[in-house]
Amino acid sequence: MTKVPLPSWADTSPRRKILDFVARVTRPGGRDYVAPADRIAVFDNDGTLWVEHPLYAQGMFALDRAKHMAASHPELAAKPVFQAFVNQDMAGLAACGKQAVIELLLHLHAHATEEAFALEVATWLVEARHPRFDKPYTALAYQPMRELLAYLAANDFRNFIVTAGGVDVVRMFSEQTYGVPRERVIGSSGKTEFRLNGRRGEIRKLPELQSFNEYAEKPVNIALHIGRRPIVAFGNSDGDLAMLEYTASGPGRRLPMLLHHDDPEREYAYDKDTHVGKLDVALSTAVERGWTVVSMKDDWSRLFRDKAL
Repeated sequence: MTKVPLPSWADTSPRRKILDFVARVTRPGGRDYVAPADRIAVFDNDGTLWVEHPLYAQGMFALDRAKHMAASHPELAAKPVFQAFVNQDMAGLAACGKQAVIELLLHLHAHATEEAFALEVATWLVEARHPRFDKPYTALAYQPMRELLAYLAANDFRNFIVTAGGVDVVRMFSEQTYGVPRERVIGSSGKTEFRLNGRRGEIRKLPELQSFNEYAEKPVNIALHIGRRPIVAFGNSDGDLAMLEYTASGPGRRLPMLLHHDDPEREYAYDKDTHVGKLDVALSTAVERGWTVVSMKDDWSRLFRDKAL
């Protein structure tokens, strides 16, 4: 029996557009055919591949780290983002923005080796629970998106995660959770340095931001790290708009997509009136240009792999 593709997607326009697009660009001899080397698909992570409310997962990670490390970092006490972390002020934390969260993490983990930081992230991913769903964050990856990633990969696409989250955090779960190899993650990054510890070479983190991978920085880093313009892009917020525009404005057939969180019963409903995952300009642009807008409520028959959620 032939396996039905994208089983967690409702039989609505977005699913049909995806299937039609893939059929056209993979049909040898067809006018829309794209060689496998150019079948590049890019995906935002927070709010596109997994849950981002009430706060980005990396913000929750930083919140836990700040509580444990507050006493040893008195120099950070005056920073509003640090105070929000220590006081567990979720609204204040969201208002500080994702870049402030990334920069705080850089300070909290300054001079840590890549191995030590990786161990902290791995431990947190196992132990942390989402405040609403009471599940590990990796269990809150959207099943329809996992199916889409697998479907594209089966059709010789190369999937990349292009996120504002810290690259060394997302790499810790991208392969197991999404089937995306760690070398295909492009994210925000801090500066690092190489040191010799005896005869052992080490990479250590510095308390300085190197690249905040959101808005216009996303297409810049795609060009830098991939070197090919994507033909598929999927995001969920204004921070992804430049990435979608970069994808949509290339030659040939293109598939820019936006996920709209409009399902308060199964997840959350939010767009322009939020500090987390704000979708305002990108949504109006998508409607104006005829891009594919995916309604979580109407276009996904199921949200998570765990049917109990």
